[in-house]
Amino acid sequence: MRKTARYSALAAAGLLALSSLTACANDAASTASSGSKGGGKGTKVKIMVGGLDKVIYLPAMLTQRLGYFDAEGLDVELLSEPAGVQAETALVSGQVQGAVGFYDHTLDLQVKGKHVESVVQFSHAPGEVEIVSTKKADDITSPKDFKGRKLGVTGLGSSTDFLTKYLAVKNGVPVSEFTPVAVGAGPTFISALEQGAIDGGMTTDPTVANILAKKAGKVLLDMRTPAGSQAALGGPYPSSSLYMQTDWVNAHKDTVQKMANAFVKTLKWMSTHSASEIADKMPADYSQGNKVLYASAIDSTLPMFTDDGVMPKNGPETVEKVLKAFNPAVQKADVDLDKTYTTEFVDKVTG
Repeated sequence: MRKTARYSALAAAGLLALSSLTACANDAASTASSGSKGGGKGTKVKIMVGGLDKVIYLPAMLTQRLGYFDAEGLDVELLSEPAGVQAETALVSGQVQGAVGFYDHTLDLQVKGKHVESVVQFSHAPGEVEIVSTKKADDITSPKDFKGRKLGVTGLGSSTDFLTKYLAVKNGVPVSEFTPVAVGAGPTFISALEQGAIDGGMTTDPTVANILAKKAGKVLLDMRTPAGSQAALGGPYPSSSLYMQTDWVNAHKDTVQKMANAFVKTLKWMSTHSASEIADKMPADYSQGNKVLYASAIDSTLPMFTDDGVMPKNGPETVEKVLKAFNPAVQKADVDLDKTYTTEFVDKVTG
């Protein structure tokens, strides 16, 4: 069955800047659950995450830390790449069975003849923030000022790339009149901003929290809340999700159901616990000695998450509108949105 379904203040002055949260999430880093339910290792599933330390993808690691994969009899290995587009590549090449990344990749892949679908929708807002360098803040006051600028994205072809292009086109700046620069996230993004390699860019927490604490940049657009998504994009924008190849889903429905059970349980847990309680569950290295700032980063991003894993109503249509604004291939295609996601599994989750 298929169907369409605070920005809080940072900690008080004097907080130490949150440094790179990559100790447990370097490129190709991995972490595995034990799959201990009923004894044995359980069903093995590999998931590539477009940055394990990014708050927008927090449900992946949190599900493991809460023991919900184990409770379902799953032996889940979480792998990490710095950008969602690389997680997509790992999925379609068969290196992994699932990817935690932005839903918009399912539309992009369908146009390229690849059949991939979101099976658990973590979010109804992008969780992204357009940041401008403090030095350029007086010159870049809206996306209308993107012309001639160098703008950071996690990777070319990434969702940050997609959204940056949309914001530019929507505000009268053709994609040919600014330069997207692949700078990743965390320390590489911050370094590029501080050194002037980029004038601004799109990133997520905890990178946002770190930049603001260092006074290296200012927020231009905040899309961490549904209201922010509505203002910038004209509707809900389903982003972080678990997506998988459709053929694999159809051939492994029992395993996919267990994955859905675990992730929805995590989303419900998140909706009833504070940012500090969530931070306490994450790997110690993620806070890098500054739990207050890390919890603040989580708190700022929490509004983006769903509590049931269901695709938000009109969300796919908003994503299609965004992609069609700048992507000629999507403009020419007749995208079948019903094939880009399913609620079959989240609808069966109980409790």
